[in-house]
Amino acid sequence: MKHLHRTFYILFTLLIFVGCTANDTSSFVTSDNLGFNDLDPIIQEKYKDHGENPFIETSEAPVSTFSVDADGGSYVNMRRFLNLGQTPPVASVRIEEYINYFTFDYPEPENGNHVSLNSEVSTCPWNTEHHLMRIGMKGKTIPEAQLPNSNYVFLIDVSGSMSSPDKLGVLKSGFKTLTDNLKDDDKIAIVTYAGSAGVLLPSTSGSKKDKIKQAIDMLGAGGSTAGAEGIITAYKIAEENFITDGNNRVILGSDGDFNVGPSSTEELVKLIEDKRETGIYLTVLGVGGGNLNDHGMEQIANKGNGNYEYIDNAKQIQKVFTYELGKLYTVAKDSKIQIIFNENKVSSYRLIGYENRALNDEDFEDDTKDAGEIGSSQTITALYEVVLKDNSIENMFATFDFRYKKPNASESIPLTHEINGAIDNTYSENMKFATAVAGFGLMMKNSEYKGEVSKQMVIDLANTATTFDPHGFRKEFIELVEGWNE
Repeated sequence: MKHLHRTFYILFTLLIFVGCTANDTSSFVTSDNLGFNDLDPIIQEKYKDHGENPFIETSEAPVSTFSVDADGGSYVNMRRFLNLGQTPPVASVRIEEYINYFTFDYPEPENGNHVSLNSEVSTCPWNTEHHLMRIGMKGKTIPEAQLPNSNYVFLIDVSGSMSSPDKLGVLKSGFKTLTDNLKDDDKIAIVTYAGSAGVLLPSTSGSKKDKIKQAIDMLGAGGSTAGAEGIITAYKIAEENFITDGNNRVILGSDGDFNVGPSSTEELVKLIEDKRETGIYLTVLGVGGGNLNDHGMEQIANKGNGNYEYIDNAKQIQKVFTYELGKLYTVAKDSKIQIIFNENKVSSYRLIGYENRALNDEDFEDDTKDAGEIGSSQTITALYEVVLKDNSIENMFATFDFRYKKPNASESIPLTHEINGAIDNTYSENMKFATAVAGFGLMMKNSEYKGEVSKQMVIDLANTATTFDPHGFRKEFIELVEGWNE
């Protein structure tokens, strides 16, 4: 019977795959490659595998250009799979989001800048003939009392697919937590969408928390999903209540299962690209499993001057809506990175992650090109694996150039930082922890570049890097890896 069940399941999966791939290059993840057992539901979650950055010869292309990525959704989604005793699908792994889930101990910006830059070079533990080059950025910290007033629109998916507690239930709890953190001068509206969009709560003062929570309590799920109509309505309300020099933001909560009206990733991205010109930012919150459209939601956030987070439990709600509330206040938009390697020092290099954030070199100085956003006090980290030239006596590895715009500006500000110095085998905790998380990401991706990385190597590295751990997320990472059954 089990074999008949499995045969039927495989045929069913092939029918889904053939029917969908004709119009979308995303990879579909089913329970067969999540770790099949008789209790698994038939699962269709939507991811896109962007492959892996290869090693590039410095002599052929010394310049590497990409956008920052402030998301953390891929890491939390991985945690969901591991907590279910399953391995995350390879296509779901975005190593940059694993690293940027965590906050690093980087210096504050100085001299009126909104971003600081730093760097470090170490040996590579999974390939001792190579080295790792870390680049770090930190957004300016705005004290809570000085945060600008916010004009929020909660855009909440209440379609039938959202009925389970790990979906609408999680969102209701999260939005209540954010409501508790509202200032009296903040404003909030609630838009819902299922078969059509509706306004559950017109823009309301943050002083009326009980009224806002009562509206959230009224939320119930049922019907199909008119996501595009909901987005249009939410942006319209945000524009009507726009706060000049304030934080104007739509917060979309959904499993991403859009199926009424414009619903393809391409159509929704085009809609969001048009809306971002209004000066309204976007945060996308993914929830639940079974039909999660991770690819679509991540792309909407990327193109909407926003960020993508996944929420899987109560502690994650606290992280997103309390501990890291400053991320909802953008201090640097259209943030771009350009690394120019020293050909006399670096033979070849590989950027770990950021595959879907690559930019053309000429895009770096083009202020019309969209890039990523950095929130108040938020840190961004990237790692390169590099091969050094034998017997090179030069100290400079690369030049780290960075461009960003202040929130209401249209012209970018350039920053530059030289990456140099001797490698003395005394690395900071920032370097050790970033290396540990990247190594774990290589294992989750089953990367062809994972070398000698191992579970124990990841644990040992991370254990030496927990002095800076304000809310215990590094220790939680170590426990997660320790409990992982390879």
